[in-house]
This record gives sequence, C-alpha cells and structure tokens, in this order.
Amino acid sequence: MAIDVYKEWLGIPEDQRPPDHYQLLRLVQFEDSAEKVQANYRKLNAHVRKYATGQYMDESQALLNELAKAMLCLTDAERKRDYDVQLGREFDDEEELGALPPIEKILLDQDVISAAQIEEARQMCDNLGIEMRDALVQLKAVKADVAARALATSLGRPFVDLADMIPDDGVLDRVPRSMVKKHSILPLFVDEDDDVLLVAGVNPITADVEDDLRLRFSMPVRDVIAAPMAINQAIAKYYAPGVREEAEEVVESTKAGEGGKKGKAKKAEKKKAAKKKEPTRGDQAREQKQLCIIAFCFSFVIANLLDGFVIDSSTYLDGLSLLGYFFLPTLTAAICYFAFWPRS
Repeated sequence: MAIDVYKEWLGIPEDQRPPDHYQLLRLVQFEDSAEKVQANYRKLNAHVRKYATGQYMDESQALLNELAKAMLCLTDAERKRDYDVQLGREFDDEEELGALPPIEKILLDQDVISAAQIEEARQMCDNLGIEMRDALVQLKAVKADVAARALATSLGRPFVDLADMIPDDGVLDRVPRSMVKKHSILPLFVDEDDDVLLVAGVNPITADVEDDLRLRFSMPVRDVIAAPMAINQAIAKYYAPGVREEAEEVVESTKAGEGGKKGKAKKAEKKKAAKKKEPTRGDQAREQKQLCIIAFCFSFVIANLLDGFVIDSSTYLDGLSLLGYFFLPTLTAAICYFAFWPRS
C-alpha cells in the first residue's frame, strides 16, 4: 500500500494536494525571511532522511528533492517574487526588488564582523586584487560557510548546504570532471517546475560556463551558492575516479548556429565511437608480441609432428630430428622478430 508522505511525514492535510512550496516547508503563506525558510528546510530534511534507508527509500529521496527545490525557489529573490505572483500575491507597482546590500554590510548587520575588520579587508582587496569574501576569510574574520551565506544574500541567490543535497546521477554524468573542478561547480538536478538546471558554485557561473551547460542540457541554467570546501568535497565524492564515465570535454558555444552545433555534436559522437573501436598502439604491440610467442611455441609442435610422421615414425630425436627441432623454431623466431616484433 502506498504511503502518503505529505500526511504521514510532514503533517500536511489531504485537501492540500499538491502542496505549494510554503505548505511543503510548513511556512506561513508568502514568508519573506530566507533564514526562516532555510531553518524549516533543514529541520524537515533531517526528519525525512530518517526514512532514507528503509522500505520507503525511494519515497524519501523524491520528497527530499521536492523540499530542496522548494527551498531553492523561496530563497531566490527573483524566483520567489514570480512564484508568489502565480499564487495570487499582489505587489505595488513601486514595490520593486531593491538593491541588494554588499557582503560586508550583511555581516556587519549580523554583528559577525567589525568596521575595523571591514577596512582591513578592503585594503587586502586593493593590494591583492581579491574579492571581499575571500579577504574576510583569509583574515579569519569570518568562517568560510558564513561568508558564503552572506555572499548568496548579497547576490540574491540561494545558499545550499551540499551535505543535505543528493545530486541527480543523470545530471552529473553529462558534465565532465575537468569542467566541475576547473570552475568549482556541481550540477545538482533539473527543476521540472521551471524547466531549469540548478548548479551549485563557489561564485556565480560565468557566461561561458552557462553557455556550455545550456547547450548540454538544452535548458536555462540557474546557479546557487555553496561553501568552497563543500564544493570540493562533493566533487571528490561524486567525481571520484571510476565512479562515472567521463562526459564529452568540449561543447561549442551557443553563439553558433543550431545546425552547426548539431553537426559538430554528431561528429564528436562519431569521433568518440571511433576512438573506442580503434586499439591503441600499446594494445597493438601487446597483440603482436602474443602472436609471435604463439608462433614460436607452435613451431615446436610442428617439429614434433614432422619427427614422428615424416622424418622417421619409429625413431625420435635422431640427428635429423634434432636439426628440425633447432632449425624450425630458430627460423620462426627470426621471422617473427624482424617482421612482426614491435619496435619502440
């Protein structure tokens, strides 16, 4: 019998189907506090994870993904506004999304850092050409995860704790390890509601990376912010050697025409298939050596047959027989060495 996870695990009444993001996260309608959204998400995530290893493992994973998508939507200022409008919320015409405060002001308002530390960090930024977030972390004024949360708030993007996320393997398989390591990103999953790919990163993804991902998945890309150590640990976990097959390395920019992109994609697939079929030079050398050794051993078998049935069927290992045992293998070895033995 199927279980009603909304009712049994989250306490959502049956008349609220399907539940909206606020109902799913047990929030009041149109809750605007990102901290409250994050707090409820963490609490519900921990509760649902209790069922992740039992008979309801699949149901647990599906619900965890729903909770994550709801949290990511409601902590993204732009997406939340659009979502609230869909639910019937009305905004005043002059009530636009205001300018977002810089990371240092956010941390200062939270009493995490002091004005003196901000000034010291600014001098480091000017001298070293680094970002304010990195300067504050290097000065040990703030922890890396706290700085990452503040950066997300200053950018109007969601912050994700990757320890609470389980990325979609199908999505991970389509992005090469070299790409995620180079750009410090981790593809998470596709949000079917918005038909958008969600990607976690240390910083906002660049236009080139966005173009690459958009071409790979044929859909828009939306990024979220994660702590640098969490990104590195997730890459090491999900892209460990041998965990997944390496995806294609290079994808043409979306600035090219669609016809050209499709043609180049097909050529890349054919080239990859051809590489799989063609043996490497090392494989060919090993095969040639094996054939030479087999031929040399088989020459003794032929010498034995000649000795027993051609030279003299009644006497073995006489003078002529010994000559055959010596001559035939020697000749075979010489031919194999000069004609077939691989040269470095």
